[in-house]
Amino acid sequence: MTARFRPVLVLMAAALAAGPGAATAQTAAPAASQSAAPATGVVRLKSANNFDETLVRLKADVQAKGIRFFDTIDQSGLGAQANLKTARSTLVLFGNPPLGVQFLQSNPYAGLDWPVRMLVVEQADGSVWVAWSDFGFIAKRYGITDKDPQFKMASEVAMSIASAATNP
Repeated sequence: MTARFRPVLVLMAAALAAGPGAATAQTAAPAASQSAAPATGVVRLKSANNFDETLVRLKADVQAKGIRFFDTIDQSGLGAQANLKTARSTLVLFGNPPLGVQFLQSNPYAGLDWPVRMLVVEQADGSVWVAWSDFGFIAKRYGITDKDPQFKMASEVAMSIASAATNP
């Protein structure tokens, strides 16, 4: 599959998760600041803020929404400890157990993608991005067809958190 079709597939997966007739920011055509990451099923949003500010804003919005914060993993720091240089990268884990567990009820292996993970990464050109797994992709991955409203809610909340972290 060529790279030019990946954004289309990501958007189609988001549309499937949202259900018929639903419109969300994820289902719209990618703007200059939103695009498919170089991986299948990953959505990303370009930040107007530096790395540290993006990370602070992401964690603050999770807390402000009353969502359970689990942890952060400084991936670049782990690499440095092993004498392996990598771009700045921090993984943020959070979730709403009453929502996320519903996906596990449909397929317990969906636990591989819960809690929610958002990645804040700084690219070589200095741009900062927030990336996460597209919930439509996750639904398809685990064959979950009975939780469309829950996937739609998860998609909307993820976009809201990423937007709060990346807006100036």
